[in-house]
Amino acid sequence: MSNYNQFSLERADYPEQAGVSSREIAELIKDFADNGVEVHSLMILRGEKVAYETWAAPYAPDIPHMMYSVSKSFTSTAIGFAINEGLLTLDTKLIDIFPEFRPEKTDENLEKLNIHHLLSMQSGKSVSLMANKGKNKWIEDYFDAPWKFTPGDGHWEYISENQYMLCAALVRVTGMSVTEFLTPRLFEPLGIEVPFWEHDKNGVEAGGWGLFLKTEDLAKFTCCYHQKGMFRGKQVIPAEWVELATKSQADNSPFNNNADGQCGYGYCFWRCAGVEGYRADGMFSQYGIVDENSDASFIITAGAIETQKTRDCIWRHFPKCLIEPNSEPTPRNLPQLAPLDDVLEATPRSPLESWIEGRRIEMQNNIVLAKAGFPLSMLPLPVVYMSGDRAGNLNNLVFHFDKNSCSLTWEEGKEKNTIYCGMDGKLRYAPMTLAGIRFTAAASAAWVDKNHLTVHVRPVEAVCMRILDFIFEEDKVTLIPTSKMSSKEMLENVTDTVLATMPSLLHRPGEAAFKTLPQIVDAPNKGKFVES
Repeated sequence: MSNYNQFSLERADYPEQAGVSSREIAELIKDFADNGVEVHSLMILRGEKVAYETWAAPYAPDIPHMMYSVSKSFTSTAIGFAINEGLLTLDTKLIDIFPEFRPEKTDENLEKLNIHHLLSMQSGKSVSLMANKGKNKWIEDYFDAPWKFTPGDGHWEYISENQYMLCAALVRVTGMSVTEFLTPRLFEPLGIEVPFWEHDKNGVEAGGWGLFLKTEDLAKFTCCYHQKGMFRGKQVIPAEWVELATKSQADNSPFNNNADGQCGYGYCFWRCAGVEGYRADGMFSQYGIVDENSDASFIITAGAIETQKTRDCIWRHFPKCLIEPNSEPTPRNLPQLAPLDDVLEATPRSPLESWIEGRRIEMQNNIVLAKAGFPLSMLPLPVVYMSGDRAGNLNNLVFHFDKNSCSLTWEEGKEKNTIYCGMDGKLRYAPMTLAGIRFTAAASAAWVDKNHLTVHVRPVEAVCMRILDFIFEEDKVTLIPTSKMSSKEMLENVTDTVLATMPSLLHRPGEAAFKTLPQIVDAPNKGKFVES
């Protein structure tokens, strides 16, 4: 039975008390806004004390956030515990853990591949970014993937499936999931409620992605690393592992085109250019940053595509924002992140509401989308493109209208959800479960004209908002799905990142397919009213 007991970090009365400048924070928030960086939360720690924190509504302290590749740092930590307990070593060969994949003809690269290579992104494996995670052949896909280079020959390539294989290895040697393994060793000592972590159909965590954490959870984890594995006076993470994981284990400078990608890569931690330190780093600007020249940690969750732009904003103000503790508070009004511009303003209601009320809308199944592995979903593409279960084939939609809101019920696969959308200029909140993940939907709706209804839905645990435009023409319905961030922006950025760090994965046919995917994903979908 778990001994989990959640507890909060100590808070300063105001930032200057703990040694953080409110004036510099205000400049940082303005810098983010001026550069179009969508920030969801910020937290700055001095030691184990929160000097400053803020959330952009509808994001909130008690709602977990998708962490993307920050997950890798937790996988690394699990391996650190396993090595400390003698279950693995850095030299343990992956094929010795999975001997059933040893080919009849000796594969010298496979015989070299070890835990160190996986942790430091020097495995040499070239797993396709387009591999369908829904097929539940993740381990087979890894062993079947071609070799880009010999493990440990000095090359570096960022492959998220390396961390999945670390999770698979840990499950094999411990007989428990990585989440179960970490619960008494990490989550309980840090007072972190056991988080959700996406996994394959055998229960093996994704490793390189898929972890959901509250901002304060990431702050506790980052703080513990900053203090050489100590937390609340106790050694939680082995100090030797903290040192190994956070120093450069691989030279990544020839393989990245931005300053923060060229400073060295540890065991699933990145060295930094803008501060003497390191970071846990997730797609769309999820960061836990350690300044080794002070006791300060910087935590951010966001939905920002251009991650170097986010880091550049941070480096202009952190660690510059650090001052002597117990200074006078300035300014008088503490700067805060503004609410996101999600909610739709109230508009005149359409006379079609009585015609639409309670009637079922049947959508045509888009075969092209289904074959591409991205069927129409209430979830935006950035939320599901790496998931094993991408949900999708949104169907059987039913609207109900009242004075100040409407409800929308729909089916996706085996899941059925109802959300509520404010039509009075205010958001409504409702739980929904999609792709096996529980989300909080913050939603609003408004009539653009008498035939055009637009719906905004933000899964608050995720990084962006879904926009659904319904055009009603007699018994026919056209559904136009978009998102903010857009699929086009997201995929262009992912393609650029992949080409910079993993050029073998997107050779010309793959790159062309990837770049045309937004036209398919955001294509209009046809439907019609049918009798229930």
